Amino acid sequence: MSAPGAAAPRPANGHPDGDRARSGAPAAGKAVGDRFSTDEIFQRVVATADEEVGSESLRLYLSGLAAGFAITLTFFVYATTKAAFPDDTAGLVAPLLYPLGFVYIIMGRYQLYTENTLTPVTLVLTRVASVPSLFRVWVAVLAGNLTGALVGAFVLANTGVFSPAAAAAAVEIGARGVETPWWDLVFKAVFAGWLVAGLVWLEHAVRDSISRVVLIYLIIFTIPATGLYHIVVSSADTFYLVFTGNVDLFVGLWEFAVPVLVGNTIGGVFLVTLLNYGQTADPFPDGDGKRRRLGLREWLFSLQISAPESETPDPTGPERVAARGRGG
Repeated sequence: MSAPGAAAPRPANGHPDGDRARSGAPAAGKAVGDRFSTDEIFQRVVATADEEVGSESLRLYLSGLAAGFAITLTFFVYATTKAAFPDDTAGLVAPLLYPLGFVYIIMGRYQLYTENTLTPVTLVLTRVASVPSLFRVWVAVLAGNLTGALVGAFVLANTGVFSPAAAAAAVEIGARGVETPWWDLVFKAVFAGWLVAGLVWLEHAVRDSISRVVLIYLIIFTIPATGLYHIVVSSADTFYLVFTGNVDLFVGLWEFAVPVLVGNTIGGVFLVTLLNYGQTADPFPDGDGKRRRLGLREWLFSLQISAPESETPDPTGPERVAARGRGG
């Protein structure tokens, strides 16, 4: 028993309310403890987004680089398994290990471009982060993802890691993508972007690691099993074709990577983020203070991120603007 007048012990999660994280995002549902409402899920997404948008560009790039390397695992095991089961006419065996790289990325909290079609966009929609700050995150993360995929593809193309059968399967996978009509790739990628952004939303709705791994596996398995395309995996495919002399770089990027990028972005932003935002009445976690909405000029042209009232701006990070005493 605590001594009279002693301060109440602080919960292990760092927030005075044991049902909330340090950021103020709910750690348990209000109506049902193990199930979050739409508002509560959105608040958890916003808390994650705040951490990402506030990160330095170099840190985002390096995290994206780690994710690009992890995607090399997906490309490698997918081609290897496809070569090991050439009679898999249903196409359900080769994708069995495809989710491996995504498990590394999501459980390891690396930055993946398609995940960022949800999290930082939420702050832009609520006008506490500017549109240029979103593009800064996208460019840094995508650059890291593509660099990692390029290095991974170069190693696979110039070493004996692939067996001859797996190398042939890798070329077949990439060639099929390049030969797919441009707009067909866009729409296939829309569905893949929808799946990945939806995965991020659902991942914020669960509270344990086992559920997260199951979600990652089932949703990511669906992408290759149904013939859909993910931009970072497709980029690894493209770079592998280039390094093995099967396609010109410009042709590979324009005919394969670019339409997949467009589709993934549309699927994530419009089919998941905007629709879920439209269902949300209270988007902000109960954290350090209220956030002011950026003015239209700030929102469109600055790199500003509106900080909670009690937060001191970090002069070393992206430009933030405190809410206290500022007009909307």
